[in-house]
Amino acid sequence: MESNLEKYNALRAKHPIFTYEAFDYQRTSEGLKITFHFNVGNEFSFQPSTVVPCRSFYKWDSLSDEKLSLLVFNIGMVELVSYWKSVCSPTIVVKPYSLTSEQIKFWKKLYFNGLSEFFYLNGINASEEDFVLIQSDSDKTLAKSRFNTENSFIVPIGGGKDSVVTLELLSQAGKDICPMIINPRGATTECAAIAGYDREAFIEIKRTIHPLLLKLNAEGYLNGHTPFSAMLAFYTLLASAMTGRKFIALSNESSANESTIIGTNVNHQYSKSLEFENDFRRYVKDYISDDFDYFSFLRPLTELQIAMLFARNRKYFSVFKSCNVGSKTDVWCGSCAKCLFAYIILSPFIEPETLNAIFGKSMLDDESLKLYFAQLIGKEAQKPFECVGTVDEVNSALTLTIERFYSSNNRPLLLKDYELGSAVVPLNTLSDEHNVPEELLTLFTLEQ
Repeated sequence: MESNLEKYNALRAKHPIFTYEAFDYQRTSEGLKITFHFNVGNEFSFQPSTVVPCRSFYKWDSLSDEKLSLLVFNIGMVELVSYWKSVCSPTIVVKPYSLTSEQIKFWKKLYFNGLSEFFYLNGINASEEDFVLIQSDSDKTLAKSRFNTENSFIVPIGGGKDSVVTLELLSQAGKDICPMIINPRGATTECAAIAGYDREAFIEIKRTIHPLLLKLNAEGYLNGHTPFSAMLAFYTLLASAMTGRKFIALSNESSANESTIIGTNVNHQYSKSLEFENDFRRYVKDYISDDFDYFSFLRPLTELQIAMLFARNRKYFSVFKSCNVGSKTDVWCGSCAKCLFAYIILSPFIEPETLNAIFGKSMLDDESLKLYFAQLIGKEAQKPFECVGTVDEVNSALTLTIERFYSSNNRPLLLKDYELGSAVVPLNTLSDEHNVPEELLTLFTLEQ
């Protein structure tokens, strides 16, 4: 954590207005190309773009320009936060279409909570009320629309264990599924392939960051975590509209609701939380359409239960990855908190030799991971800023692992002085805080 409060205030004074100027799109024989236009006064202009390559199953004829504009405009509203955060202008002017006061409340809440880690790590003491003013500078309106959707599913694939569990359980139940992948890489395409989907069978979205943002970051402008899962949520609506699929089944678990800094609202996973999911569902129903049903299929489960279910699908062991550090080279880096968490949460359900082969080593024997280990088990004031489970889940996993695989004299290094906890997260109960359709709850088989 560093204090960039002085820089924050100076940038806000120098760049008082950030403008969502426009968006445009072109339908071509190769696919859909979208470009967003964001300006910071007369100083900077950003034009990030997204390409959706054609697939034979897209229903372009049912997607009018008015419907497409409704979806793309809202994607732009969440894309802009990645660029706004570089200067944190006190005013955002939205020019393409008007926003109601309730829509502005939704976006302010999303921006503020989705940037909670960014504010915390930059030492910025901002408030939701005052950090930005959103002005809707247009007399053009976009009304709710109807989309021709049917009772089939879109499943976003991230390449980790969670989306594999969603994909497998829905597939085994005979559901009609179309995977969706943003910026495909090795783990995502290989997981899809093992599930039976080649590149032409899934929705592909190629999202590009405007290079000026990277240049400004290198020059010392503000940088940090943004709510990626909120951006994903709005892209899933576009995918649903293009394919006529009503159900959008995410793979966010109940653990995402726990703050990263315990006792605060600072949550690395805010846009994976049930709070965001509920807000998003209301926003979609009120301002976009009644024809989409966005929910997290895994919300009734803990990370521990998801790990148990994933361990039954050994065919994915050699390809799944959820390490952010190693994502570009498609490896487990073996040195970060995310790798350590994934190793720990799977450790009760996969024998140590197999687990070590997946991660390339025994991570519980790596002394350099002591700090991350202490954070994960709750011995530090904060958890790592990664998508990791709750402190209780980690301790429950370690307790089960020791009981199943180790005696008192053969524990790995990080477990030598570990004290077994008395509370164990149950493996056979479901949380009732979720938006999963009732008929899908029977798909969870939690017997060990």
